[in-house]
Amino acid sequence: QVYLRESGGGLVQPGGSLRLSCAASGLNFKIFPINWYRQLPGKDREMVAQITSSGLTNYTDSVKGRFTISRDNARNTAYLQMNSLKPDDTAVYYCNAETPSYGYWGQGTQVTVSS
Repeated sequence: QVYLRESGGGLVQPGGSLRLSCAASGLNFKIFPINWYRQLPGKDREMVAQITSSGLTNYTDSVKGRFTISRDNARNTAYLQMNSLKPDDTAVYYCNAETPSYGYWGQGTQVTVSS
C-alpha cells in the first residue's frame, strides 16, 4: 500500500521560513514526479511546485524565487523549502505522487503565516 506523509507545517511570522517533508512508502519513489499542492477552505487545490524523476522543477508564479522543491530518492522523501513566507501562503499543503495509473496524496499539513 502506498503512503505519503507530509510534515513540517506550522505557524510562522511573515518573512519566515518552513521546510515541508513528504515521506513516501510502498512505491518506486524515484521514478515518479512529485508535486506539492495547497488548498484554502472553499477553494480548489492549487499546484505549487513539481519535480520530475530527473530533477527538473517547475513552480507557480506566486512562489518563484521563494520556494524550492527537492527530492532525496535514497530516503524516498521530497521537500518544499519555503522562504519569505507571506500571509497569502497560508493553506493546507499536500504532497502528490502521480503514477500512470493513479495519483496518490498525503493527508496534508497546515501552514499558517501570521504575525
